[in-house]
Amino acid sequence: MKVSIKRLDHVQLCIPIGEEEKAREFYTRVLGLEEIEKPDALKPNGGLWFKIADIQLHIGVEDAHGKSKRHPAFEVEEIEQIRQYLQENGVRTKDETSVPGIKRFSFFDPFDNRIEFMEKSDT
Repeated sequence: MKVSIKRLDHVQLCIPIGEEEKAREFYTRVLGLEEIEKPDALKPNGGLWFKIADIQLHIGVEDAHGKSKRHPAFEVEEIEQIRQYLQENGVRTKDETSVPGIKRFSFFDPFDNRIEFMEKSDT
């Protein structure tokens, strides 16, 4: 049998329990994402969902939140302007290892989740 993956559906990051309003402020105001309603069956679990292009970003809640290399990476345009905008809004950014043909950096949400932005180029 061959596993046939159609597309990425969602990425989940985690925040501490009870921090949904802080997450909502960051993801809607700073990043400009559109919040979408969670299914009723999952609402008791807490957290938030957002739409990003044709995928979703799920922000779950959990007790323990440790350091990890896990992260989503999103392709963007005008990466240098985005990085400047994030820094102007007090968002911590991090240079990533150079990859030919790709400009990239990571940033951290208020809960220390790492998120990578990348821009592909022909050079």
